[in-house]
Amino acid sequence: MYLTRFQFPDREQENRFFAGIRRTCYDSFYPFRVHTARGLTELEMEEITILYGGNGSGKSTALNVIAETLGLRRDTLFNRSSFFGEYTALCRYETGRPIPVDSRIITSDDVFDFMLNVRHLNEGVDRRREDLLDAYVDAKYNSGGFQMRSLEDYDRLKQVVSAQKHSQSQYVRENLNRNVREHSNGESAFQYFTEKIQENGLYLLDEPENSLAPALQRQLVDFLSDSARFFGCQFLIATHSPFLLAMRGAKIYDLDADPVRVRPWTDLPGIRAYYDFFREHAPEFDGP
Repeated sequence: MYLTRFQFPDREQENRFFAGIRRTCYDSFYPFRVHTARGLTELEMEEITILYGGNGSGKSTALNVIAETLGLRRDTLFNRSSFFGEYTALCRYETGRPIPVDSRIITSDDVFDFMLNVRHLNEGVDRRREDLLDAYVDAKYNSGGFQMRSLEDYDRLKQVVSAQKHSQSQYVRENLNRNVREHSNGESAFQYFTEKIQENGLYLLDEPENSLAPALQRQLVDFLSDSARFFGCQFLIATHSPFLLAMRGAKIYDLDADPVRVRPWTDLPGIRAYYDFFREHAPEFDGP
């Protein structure tokens, strides 16, 4: 493992910090008091460590604090508060091995921005495809008697020759960007994870299940498990997904508990809610 232990400021450290503040006009001291509210001062890591909890439980805050303290890479900025630097300065951590330089945090904003870029690329390609279809028809059927009179006509000549030699679909394929990603949003999101997660790295994932259908979530579980088991990766994941929570050997911190504690995934309130729901509807699954 790379990261073995991470310590957040405890209540005494926070009180000392507040005692040194002279101005009291701030609306928020975030991220102070987020984790001490439920007694979270330390995380002891495994190869796969998971933070579970509802909105406002501090999952994303914990990941951002750890990423900033460790200086991990990230693709999109996040909203830092006025006290974020003071808070991370009070954090401490221990490592088993040096943290690789390519380690990173991956957030929902990163994945969403990637999907938007793919969508814009594909929209541009769609427009280019229509232009090429028009150009093919023009070159194929409206070029009778064309003669090359100067070098300025060379591109037009190549267009006419290509249209005469190829079918419409062949012409479009030859002239279209071959790097187009023809994926759904979920497939693009899954591709983002497989491109960013390389061998031998520490990765912090903030709700990676967003934009992934259940089948792709299960594929992501297999990918993350293999990356941890065979390719030297360590993961800290914030998630609600039952598929991710059920990962073999994962250590799960329940941030909804007071105080925060480690729990098996089958005891988590959200998972019990799923279990009770499907048990109530079991006869509908056992129909003819």
